[in-house]
Amino acid sequence: MDPNRLKGKNILITGAAQGMGATNAEHFAAQGANVCLADLDLDKAQEVADRVNDRAGGKAIAVRTDVTQRADNAAAVKATVDAFGTINVALFNAGLNKPRFFMDIDEDNWDLIMNVNTRGMWLGMQETAKQMIAQGKQDFPYKLICVGSIASRKPLVDVTVYCTSKYGCLALTHCAALGLAEHNITVNGYAPGVVKTPLWEQLDKDLVDIGFKEKEGQAFDDIVDNELVIKRVSTPDDVKGTAAFLASPDSDYMTGQMIHIDGGWCIQ
Repeated sequence: MDPNRLKGKNILITGAAQGMGATNAEHFAAQGANVCLADLDLDKAQEVADRVNDRAGGKAIAVRTDVTQRADNAAAVKATVDAFGTINVALFNAGLNKPRFFMDIDEDNWDLIMNVNTRGMWLGMQETAKQMIAQGKQDFPYKLICVGSIASRKPLVDVTVYCTSKYGCLALTHCAALGLAEHNITVNGYAPGVVKTPLWEQLDKDLVDIGFKEKEGQAFDDIVDNELVIKRVSTPDDVKGTAAFLASPDSDYMTGQMIHIDGGWCIQ
């Protein structure tokens, strides 16, 4: 790993208190980036920031952020700029899921998932792009990175709203890439499959609660056995390399792309 690959990059990460967000924050900082960890859980985000600051590499701050609120997104961008001088990259990782079969979806379920996963990404992209545009063009592109999902390509019967939200993330990636190109801002993303994180561990329990699976752990086993080409679930460490690639100069000529990191699920 090159400790200078992301040197000089000031990066905002939403949903950074745990899971993929936390792993990416530490991985980015180890390559020289300064990171702002934005999350509803400020205490956990601060713990990640403290780990970053105790090691060689970039620096980190933590800020409490509700991504469904425009003012909070703007405040997270401002905190990044106040701490590090500019913002060069933003990774929109915040997301959640609450499974329901199609006829069991209600307004609360719809609003919860869509507000965090899609509205939150849209607001964060807009507020970050405003700051990048105000900073003026630079020799290398600014970068927005969207976290999609296998569910942004493959419909799943038990998580209709989540699929809808992640199809929306894919559309945002494509449309923003077109809309922001004139400002030298690229927009790309990556789409994980099954990643062993607190989100998926809770989903595993929820699938039992709605009667889709008989016992905890069955969802993971069934996906590995029947859906994946690579016969194991992934971890955040399987994702961090692609995230760093999208944040680095290596991806400067890419925009509007969604890279699948799903163990081959999308080709089954």
